[in-house]
Amino acid sequence: MKTTPAGWPRISVSMFYDDAARAIDWLCRAFDFEVRIKVLMDDGRVQHSELVYGEGVIMVAQAGKSADRGSITRSPQSLAGANTQGVMVYVDDVDAHCNRARAAGASIDHEPTVHDYGEEYWADRSYGARDLEQHQWWFTQRLRDPKKSGE
Repeated sequence: MKTTPAGWPRISVSMFYDDAARAIDWLCRAFDFEVRIKVLMDDGRVQHSELVYGEGVIMVAQAGKSADRGSITRSPQSLAGANTQGVMVYVDDVDAHCNRARAAGASIDHEPTVHDYGEEYWADRSYGARDLEQHQWWFTQRLRDPKKSGE
């Protein structure tokens, strides 16, 4: 595989919000993202943005009909909470992250819980949350990596 452009992971995700500007501020406050770039349309709505968490990048934009994308996008909020994707982010301290998200108003669907798949696999501590427009998020802290053969 060729090297990715500087500052870009191999895979990133786009998310669409009815109020993308509000969502960006909230995602930074609740989930500790940082704005790398925010491009506004003439009417002040967000055409494109890039939010970073460690080496990860998510793109956030205004939902609706887009001439440049040639598509119509919707937030889960506009679809009665229906979700077609979930985003998982590794964090250093899942309990502190959950507390921060809860304080900012995130809906915690699944409290922090250990998921242990046995010594041959991994153990994580994770929680599930929904943001202000009902996108599903999982935040995970690795507790144990898989045992490698021969160990």
